[in-house]
Amino acid sequence: MRRIELTRQEQETLESTFKQTSDRRVRDRCQAVLMASRGRKRSAIAQDLGVHRSTVLSWLKQYQAHGFAGLQIQWAPGRPRRIPEDLAPTIQGWIKGGPQSCGLDRANWTYEELAVYLYQHTGIEVQRSAMQDFCHRHAIRPYRPTYQYLRGDPAKQQAARHELDECKKKP
Repeated sequence: MRRIELTRQEQETLESTFKQTSDRRVRDRCQAVLMASRGRKRSAIAQDLGVHRSTVLSWLKQYQAHGFAGLQIQWAPGRPRRIPEDLAPTIQGWIKGGPQSCGLDRANWTYEELAVYLYQHTGIEVQRSAMQDFCHRHAIRPYRPTYQYLRGDPAKQQAARHELDECKKKP
């Protein structure tokens, strides 16, 4: 049995975390340490919390080695992203220029078309969802571009406004 001696401050920290946290896993870990400090056996703690006794042993070891920080949930870093972050300006340039500037006969980009175009030019193969995630992280909107007005010819825009005003005057 692992014997844990808690100071008054450590006990108060564990009890307040146990009462206030909404994460059940952190609450179970705090409760296990508190029970062990009161002399409960590891098998009894495991039975009460519904986990294996080796899990309780692991929590207690982590608490003894790292203190309260050892009870926090450790997330794995996960897979690296498929689209490198340094491609953001390039992809944004493709979208701002539109599919026509890239030699495609379309009005707007879709995430699927961007993924295919990325593969054709960089060799990076991604799914539509990965391209969508990348665009959302970088505030890129391929469907409803807000920059279309800015890349237009000012003289043509003025002529179109004048023509529209003339049409409004007629019955």
